[in-house]
Amino acid sequence: MKIIFMGTPEYAARILEKIITTKDMEVVAVYTQPDKPVGRKKVLTPSIVKTVALQNNIKVYQPNRLREADVIEELKKIECDYIVVAAYGQILPREILEHAPCINLHASILPQYRGASPIQQALLKGERKTGVTAMLMDEGLDTGDIIKIKEIDIDKNEMAESLFNKLADVACELTVDVLENFNKYTPVKQDNSKSSHCTKITKQDGEVTFEEAKTLFNKYRAFTPWPGVYLSSKLKLKRIEFLENETQNESGKILKIEKDSIIVGCKKGSIRVYNVQPESKKEMDILSYINGKRIGVADTLS
Repeated sequence: MKIIFMGTPEYAARILEKIITTKDMEVVAVYTQPDKPVGRKKVLTPSIVKTVALQNNIKVYQPNRLREADVIEELKKIECDYIVVAAYGQILPREILEHAPCINLHASILPQYRGASPIQQALLKGERKTGVTAMLMDEGLDTGDIIKIKEIDIDKNEMAESLFNKLADVACELTVDVLENFNKYTPVKQDNSKSSHCTKITKQDGEVTFEEAKTLFNKYRAFTPWPGVYLSSKLKLKRIEFLENETQNESGKILKIEKDSIIVGCKKGSIRVYNVQPESKKEMDILSYINGKRIGVADTLS
């Protein structure tokens, strides 16, 4: 079985590794996003998918746009049985979709959370279940017919990083299942009336207020480690815990100081704060921070 693989982040790299190590499957080409400048020094850095491909002597293609005529013609010259796509970041044009069955591994229970950030969105919304959908791609954004869905539970304190890892494991097994049994499945159309969409996460999404404790905590779960959650003062909340969502308090008021944390009130509910990070400084425990600021109970955390 010959496969063209398309993907970019860690989630995709895990699936690629699984395919590479599966008997009777051969990855004949890998498509991933162009190398990007990273860090303050803007060092040109390849995607992890590219790194995995090169380690396994697989030819890598990095077009800026899949829709370019020469890119399409080049791909069509590559013989394959399937094209597997996972968080690639580009919509496939019709000519590529017609080259071979294109299977996408999307990290949500479609038609919920079509788009770029389904894992974070599930956490933001406080979902108790999510999953991976194997979908037969069409020209829309995550609108293709569903081949198979595998669901998992989301723990109430689940963080984005652990959920990414769990869904990557699910996606690996689902990919092999669908490829090996493709002809046994009958794809089913999505119910577009139940669809929802999510966009790419930006740094600005991480700014939070002490409006509602549950909402703040869900943002912390979704946006750790990036972009993190921070106040308008740029103080990052590095380690927090949700307490309750019932009481009414003054926004950001320190309600209690404990031996290794403080309790902070929200207009609705309260949270416990253990660690923070002031702008341009290292992470520190919250007691060191409030002592340095000379603030205490009844003052506002900012």
